[in-house]
Amino acid sequence: MRGCVIGSGSFGTALANVLAVNCEEVRLWGREPSVVEAINTKHENTTYLKGIPISERVRATNSLEEALSGAELVVLATPSHATREVVAKAKAYLPRHVPLVTVAKGIENETLLTMTELLEDCLPEEFHPYIAVLSGPSFAKELARRMPTVVTIASHWDKVAVRCQKALQTETFRSYTSTDVVGVQYGGALKNVIAIAAGMADGLGMGHNARAAIITRGLAEITRLAVRKGANPLTLSGLSGMGDLVLTCTGELSRNRHVGMELGKGRKLPDILAEMKEVAEGVKTAKSARDLELKTGVELPICHQVYLIAYEGKNAKSAVVDLMTRQPKSELAGG
Repeated sequence: MRGCVIGSGSFGTALANVLAVNCEEVRLWGREPSVVEAINTKHENTTYLKGIPISERVRATNSLEEALSGAELVVLATPSHATREVVAKAKAYLPRHVPLVTVAKGIENETLLTMTELLEDCLPEEFHPYIAVLSGPSFAKELARRMPTVVTIASHWDKVAVRCQKALQTETFRSYTSTDVVGVQYGGALKNVIAIAAGMADGLGMGHNARAAIITRGLAEITRLAVRKGANPLTLSGLSGMGDLVLTCTGELSRNRHVGMELGKGRKLPDILAEMKEVAEGVKTAKSARDLELKTGVELPICHQVYLIAYEGKNAKSAVVDLMTRQPKSELAGG
């Protein structure tokens, strides 16, 4: 079997390593010539996964045509904001009738499309049944080091999810299948925004009580919006919901939590992002969350405050006060 991963960041590279267990060859496409050269000559992504060996079955390339030629499974691991551009360039070379799995956790600004909806918008209808999404608690460095990781793979066509599941199954990587494409994606995208809020609370020194409250109430607002969009609420208590949320809000490797912590310490967002090698998806998703809140009428108080801090310069301490002094209500009520 030949696999293909589009995107040579940390997560794309880690997944290429996983695929290499069951594939004779994995082609890994990347934009950066230095990354491609390092993978092919040193078997290491020295930019994003320094010190972690990459299987000799993984071969990197700057050519989308070469990467996709003969692929029997394609993983899209580009950041959500770059996915439309990359898919437009790759469309002519995409193989027919093979699973196309997106792992980006975001909601496109302006269109408010999830990544599977974006793929359906970009690609002819013949590709649509083969689109799937992989999401769940999975830091790239731990995945690449073959530490136990469990995720969800969702597709409207269960047969496609099962094919992906078999291709990715290893002694240290396990996946469960789902047909709740909506719930899996909303959980994966919005947890990044909540993680920024949790990081801000940590940066402000607010303690474990505050972090637990943010995680719990964050899950409540993610679930409200996901269910409004057609998700099964049980999905949000699973790996791609609560599992991913807890990891991203508490893990030291979380880029979104890091952004929040630095904001809580009083630093400016542009300065924080300028120091980061990879994307913190929650920053852009905060804008999409605010727009979805306005469009649907579903209250997202934590996401809304993150948007105000990131895009309108609101003070983090003021945001906490505003959240704490909202009108009292029943825990199970909306908002």
